[in-house]
Amino acid sequence: MAETATRRRRAGGRSGNQRLAGRLAIDQSPWHPPENTDPPVEPLDADGVAAIHDGAMRILEEIGIEFLNAEARAILRQAGCRVADTNIRMGRDFVMEMVGRAPSQFTITPRNPDRQITVGGRNMVFVNVSSPPNYWDMETGKVPGTRVHCADLLKLTQYFNCIHVAGGYPVEPVDIHASVRHLDVLFDKLTLTDKVAHAYSLGRERVEDVFEMVRIAGGLTHQAFEATPRMYTNINSTSPLKHDEPMLDGYIRCVRRNQATVVTPFTLAGAMAPVTLAGAVAQSVAEALCVIAMAQYIRPGAPCALGTFTSNVDMKSGAPAFGTPEYMRTTQMTGQMARFYGLPLRASGACTANVPDGQAMWETSNALWSAVQAGANMVYHAAGWLEGGLIASPEKFVMDCEILQQIQRYFEPALTATSPQDIALDAIREVGPAGHFFGCDHTRARYTTAFYGPFLSDWRNFEAWALDGGNWTATRAHNLFKAILAEFEPPPMDDAIRAELADFVARRKAEGGAPTDF
Repeated sequence: MAETATRRRRAGGRSGNQRLAGRLAIDQSPWHPPENTDPPVEPLDADGVAAIHDGAMRILEEIGIEFLNAEARAILRQAGCRVADTNIRMGRDFVMEMVGRAPSQFTITPRNPDRQITVGGRNMVFVNVSSPPNYWDMETGKVPGTRVHCADLLKLTQYFNCIHVAGGYPVEPVDIHASVRHLDVLFDKLTLTDKVAHAYSLGRERVEDVFEMVRIAGGLTHQAFEATPRMYTNINSTSPLKHDEPMLDGYIRCVRRNQATVVTPFTLAGAMAPVTLAGAVAQSVAEALCVIAMAQYIRPGAPCALGTFTSNVDMKSGAPAFGTPEYMRTTQMTGQMARFYGLPLRASGACTANVPDGQAMWETSNALWSAVQAGANMVYHAAGWLEGGLIASPEKFVMDCEILQQIQRYFEPALTATSPQDIALDAIREVGPAGHFFGCDHTRARYTTAFYGPFLSDWRNFEAWALDGGNWTATRAHNLFKAILAEFEPPPMDDAIRAELADFVARRKAEGGAPTDF
């Protein structure tokens, strides 16, 4: 690549899914981020879209959003917004003018350019689970996350071609002090994967360290790093109606360095947002648009996406619930609003279940398919999430990837092709009313690729399944997890680049890393 630093050469990329001792754990689908060819589900009519838009604008005009970051308040004061202490109010004309500057899609290019992703349009990318403090597998049970657990989940992130982004920490490694945790995890992420990486916006040091580590890993000059997005951040509002200091700080730094940003209000209807879905979506949209408007004022054309994470609480206990009918509808509704504003959409795959059981899979399936129906472009927590985001599980990760591969297969053009060969009149004529299609030429020529072949689902009858051990799905997923770890090989990285990354980490640790509260 012409824009890489001339003193380095870029190493090629492998998926991590390489042969070891002559075998592969699974025969998985190739790398191919899907294109969503279905029309979106739109539960709102035109009046409904207008009502939610007006509600979001009135929140911004009449109630305002608390911006706890002084620099953000100064920027918005300069832009002409009304600032009263930490409260910011902005007119709808300003918001719509600023949001209108945002691109409808953008690309992010990681250290392996073959893993470039496009966010927006009909494109979909799936992101691994991010940020749970706890880990669960069938051997350990529920335990606090460690660096080893985090690295194992990063290996799954790299291994599966249906995971396109290495987002966040797949589990928080609480055995590493918070001041240097980001350095160790980013080193592991950039050496164990070659996919798009993420920076937590938790203070200046963490974001700036990730900038530099991504730049080094890509063999990039500073100019090349800022010429196009190479990584991204995702921030959450503190609902209701508040954005905190460190997240806004990191967000502003990413905007100024031309790196991609996502703002995702975490709004739970009945607790952090109105109990009515329209009210919850209007509040969520308002909390997101005010920050996107700020980004476009700072840098017109900055790559931004609108996120949705609106669900409901269990009104008996106050606990959050995910994969519910309400979760599905708010995701679809926010998809309509994202298209109204011309913004890419981030959604999530999530569940409330505590272990990788039937509940976990129907809730996650609901969440993932609602993201498809909403036209979401980036799907966070698509593999590995349990207990409302408090647990990351490798078994659940493997199980979710079966769903993700099926979603990718669902969109393949071959499934809806209508050529004469697909209509297959000759085969129908050959078989007639008394035969079968198993042995006809048309079937024999196509049977190996005609249908999706699962790597985890067991399609045998009960007797065959029982004779082979009668393993339930989570057990099969656990065995695959172990087989994948056994054969995993990290993608190649130039030795000089790896050494430079290690030197950077050592130097920043010696300097104390990032400040903490303890």
